[in-house]
Amino acid sequence: MQEIAGWGLDAAVAAGAAYADVRVAEERHRSITTKNGKLGTAADNDSRGVGIRVLLDGAWGFAASDDCTRASVEATARRAAMIARASALVRQKDVRLAPEPVHHAVWVAPCAIDPFSVSVDDNLELLFAVDAELRSVPGVTLAEAQMNFQWQHQLFLSSQGSRIEQTRVLSGAGFVALAFANGDIQKRSYPNSFGGQYQLKGYELIHELRLLENARRVGEEAVALHRAIQCPQWNGTLILDSSQLGLQIHESVGHPIELDRVLGTEANFAGMSFLTLDNLRKLRYGSNLVNVVADARIEHGPGLGTFAYDDEGVAAQRADIIRDGEFVNYISSRETAAEIGEPRSNGAMRAEGWNRLPLVRMTNISIVPGPTPLGLEDLIADTEDGVYLETNRSWSIDDKRFNFQFGTEIGWEIKRGKRTRMVKNPSYSGITTEFWNSMDAICSAEHWTLWGTPNCGKGQPQQTMGTGHGAAPARFRNVKIGTAYGGAKP
Repeated sequence: MQEIAGWGLDAAVAAGAAYADVRVAEERHRSITTKNGKLGTAADNDSRGVGIRVLLDGAWGFAASDDCTRASVEATARRAAMIARASALVRQKDVRLAPEPVHHAVWVAPCAIDPFSVSVDDNLELLFAVDAELRSVPGVTLAEAQMNFQWQHQLFLSSQGSRIEQTRVLSGAGFVALAFANGDIQKRSYPNSFGGQYQLKGYELIHELRLLENARRVGEEAVALHRAIQCPQWNGTLILDSSQLGLQIHESVGHPIELDRVLGTEANFAGMSFLTLDNLRKLRYGSNLVNVVADARIEHGPGLGTFAYDDEGVAAQRADIIRDGEFVNYISSRETAAEIGEPRSNGAMRAEGWNRLPLVRMTNISIVPGPTPLGLEDLIADTEDGVYLETNRSWSIDDKRFNFQFGTEIGWEIKRGKRTRMVKNPSYSGITTEFWNSMDAICSAEHWTLWGTPNCGKGQPQQTMGTGHGAAPARFRNVKIGTAYGGAKP
């Protein structure tokens, strides 16, 4: 890999680059799914290639190739330089980069059990056992289960002298039970929707998730939802479980703080952001209890946004985003940080693979748990009337990330401090800043979970990447509840 990267870097500099970096990466991915007692998919893929960025005449050029011979790598570097020259003809201003120290590092993420050392037969044995347990519940009409594993190895070289080698292993698993009755489908997922739980771990994560042990309960809840009342419609008190709060963070905090969206370079694909530059260090984003960080360091936890260095060689950092309710920071690249006068990028440039240009992407965007001991049951006991919602089912948010509506798989009414009737088709809606300002309680650290979102899309061509979101259950007052499905008012 060192030789391949060196060829690319030397050729880029010889072509006139003011700055260049090269990523040589190799990756392996295993994906297995089951559906109603049968194999759904089983795929094991490998990928290897080189991606080269060139800054020349004040503009970027990028090119990539899966041919890692010397001739091809050098031609790829010259093609990146040619693209930069063409881009310079229509640039509005020269690209400037915030400074970053030179780094020499080799980093391997913690991994107790190599998932690729576990046979596909063993993977399937567990998935089929989960599937059988789900379908043993009368009323479950569809059972799906899955596992995904990814191994990534990358070498980064820059013309400024950095040499960074990183290895990461990502694992994830989950299952879904669906129950169809009387023209209605109800769904329960475990341990989260949209694929389950994903972390920067090896096969040890699969053991920790206790998939089989939770299958019957989840199947029974899917069936029981058909007998539940429709979620009432009213303005009231809302408690969210940590996984739903993680998605709320993703959509209404994580995306609007991406500085390239704010500056307009992401507008074509996914919209911009209500967090225009005049809001920085002035906007009251939430209540005093709302403290959100962007933290890519391993100390934060085994998140999908955890690494030692981003894909332009900036060291992983913890950055305050919302401090005591005040909006204080974006997530940035070297280019975007320089554009708004920040002295350094906070390390959020990431690419899906060697053949994609790095973009400003979420790392681990997490809410800080409460400082005093408080659990979910304590939170419910302290709530006179309200609703507790679990596990996302649907989401909708405008292209500036300001107006939103979310639906969850299941909910429970709260009456006089007790969890009472199950409710189906629950939903809630609001305006981002109003919602976060209504938060009046959050559980403590022992109830905090770092959730993995493996399928965040951004860019053209689209890049699908993993992000992390740490959250604990939290309570919000005077929220619009039940509006998506027109439930009766209580």
